[in-house]
Amino acid sequence: MSVTAGEHVPVECPSCSPDLETVHEVLTTGGGQATIECTDCGHVHKEAFEDETTVQREVVVSQDGDSFTGKREFDPEETVYEGDEFIVETEETIAQVRVTSIEVGPEDRTTRADAEDIETLWTRAVDNVSVDVTVHPKEGDDEHSRSLTIHVPGDEEFVVGDSVEFGDEEFSVTGIHVRESAVDSYKFPKLGEEGDSVFAKDVKRVYGEDESSRAWSAW
Repeated sequence: MSVTAGEHVPVECPSCSPDLETVHEVLTTGGGQATIECTDCGHVHKEAFEDETTVQREVVVSQDGDSFTGKREFDPEETVYEGDEFIVETEETIAQVRVTSIEVGPEDRTTRADAEDIETLWTRAVDNVSVDVTVHPKEGDDEHSRSLTIHVPGDEEFVVGDSVEFGDEEFSVTGIHVRESAVDSYKFPKLGEEGDSVFAKDVKRVYGEDESSRAWSAW
């Protein structure tokens, strides 16, 4: 069993009751051991307690077109939901990921399940993400719209109306298309009102107006 500080547990006391369990108070825990105090005689000693049983599940991480596979431990009774985020370690990377699909059997996927029923978790890395951007020319310019991909932290925000720079690219954000899996967190799937903002990890595409070729004049 696992224990927490302040909890009372029945344990044999090496000082006053080596053959019979007495009530002990848990003082501290860590490293699979707990420091406990006998409530009868006050003797303080350490006792090993087994951690709760966990289940290990396969996690497939998708990142910029590549896929990596790792393992993660869960409480068997923990319910995992599509959209949950957690840290997972693979041989290639350590990443914060978001659950995109839950596999509970061959060709059987669901949006939530208890960890003990899960076979594989399909996820997408969200700590660092790629964002597709369509940049339109300024009104009156003869240039064509162009597409680019930028790499940013997942918690960086894009705000409609803001001017942003990425290397030689500079544009003002005019609209944001939200990923289908994140629409419930925002007002609409497409945002275009001044001040609307979306985290990069929730962005499907950003639309902007070119500001990288500004007119200038000599004094």
